[in-house]
Amino acid sequence: MIASRFFREFQRFDWLLLLATFVLFAFGLAAIYSVELSRETLEFALVKKHAAIFLVSTVVMIVIANFNHLFLRSWGRALYLVGVALMVLVLFFGTELNGTTGWFIVAGVSFQPVEFMKVALAVQLARYFGEHARRRFGWKEIFGSGFLVAAPTVLTIAQPDLGSAILLIGMWMIVMFFAGLRVHHAVIITFAGALLGWVAWMFALADYQRLRLQVFLDPTLDPLGSGYNIAQAKIAIGSGQLFGRGLGFGSQSQLQFLPESQTDFIFAVIAEELGFIGVMVVFAAIGVLLWRMLTAARQARDNFTSFLAIGIFAIFVVQSVVNIGVNLAVLPTTGVALPLVSAGGTSLLISMILIGIVQSIVVHLRPGDKINLV
Repeated sequence: MIASRFFREFQRFDWLLLLATFVLFAFGLAAIYSVELSRETLEFALVKKHAAIFLVSTVVMIVIANFNHLFLRSWGRALYLVGVALMVLVLFFGTELNGTTGWFIVAGVSFQPVEFMKVALAVQLARYFGEHARRRFGWKEIFGSGFLVAAPTVLTIAQPDLGSAILLIGMWMIVMFFAGLRVHHAVIITFAGALLGWVAWMFALADYQRLRLQVFLDPTLDPLGSGYNIAQAKIAIGSGQLFGRGLGFGSQSQLQFLPESQTDFIFAVIAEELGFIGVMVVFAAIGVLLWRMLTAARQARDNFTSFLAIGIFAIFVVQSVVNIGVNLAVLPTTGVALPLVSAGGTSLLISMILIGIVQSIVVHLRPGDKINLV
C-alpha cells in the first residue's frame, strides 16, 4: 500500500526540474573531476565524496517530495528560531575557515548554519506573506518581513560572511517583489540600503572585505592578492572560446592558477574547458530550474505554498547571479557557491532539500488548483 502510493507520487514528479538538477550536477562533477586531475595523487577523493553526498541528497529529496509540504507551515517559526540559535552559537563555538567563523566541524563533518537558515527563512517568509497576501502591501509588511530577515543577516555579517548576507537580503527583496512591492518602496529601500552599506563600510566590514570591493573597482590595486582570483577567472573564461579546451586540458585549472576552482570559481573552469557551448547548457539548465519553480508557485493552491516556491526560486536566482557575476568580474568576490554545481556538502544537501520541497508542491497539486500571484 505504502509502496504503491510512493510510486504514484513519484510518477507525478516534475521531470523537467529533475532533468535540470541532474544536468547541473553532472557539469559540476565533471569540472571537479577535471580539477582533481591536476593533483599529485589521483585518488579523486573529492569526486567520490561529492558523488556520495549527491546520492544521499537525492534520497533525501525524494523522501521530502513524498511528504506534504504544508507541514512546514506549522514548523516555520520553530525552524526559524533554531536557525537563529545556530547562527548565534557558531559565533562562539564555530570554526574559522577562509576568514569566516561560520562552520561547525564535528568528527570531520562540516556544517554551515547559514545554509539551514536559507530554508528556515524561506519557510518563515512564506508564512508571513501568505498571511498578509490579501492586504494592501505597505510599510507594515516591509518592516514586518524585514525584521525576520534582519536577525540572521546581522549574525551573518558578524561572522563575517558578506556573500551569505547578500543572499538573505536578495531573497527577501525578490519575495517582496512578488508580494506587491511598489516602485517608491523599492527606491526608499535602495537608498536605505546604500546608507547601511556606508555604515557597514565604516564600522562592520573586515579589512579583507573592503579590499575586495576596492579591487573589484580597480584590480591593479592588488594583482597578486585579492585581484588575482578575478584576473585568473577572466583569463579562463576568455580562453574557452566556442568549444573549450577540453575536459582536463584547461591551463588555469590544470596548472592551478585559478584559486577555489572547485567552489567559488567552478563556473570559470566550465567556461575554459567546455567553452561557450558548455556555458549555454549550464545557463539553459538554470533557466529550466527557475522556470519550473515559478510554475509551481503559479499553480499553487494556497498563498503559503506559492510564496514558499517563490522563496526557493529567489535563493537559486541570487546564488546563481552572484556566483556567475563574480566569475565574470561584474560583481565583487563574495564566496557564494553555484547551486548544484560547486563542491560543498552542506550547499548541495540544502539545494536538494529545497528542490524536494518544490517537488512536494508539484506532487500534491490537484487538477484545477491554481491561484494568481499577488
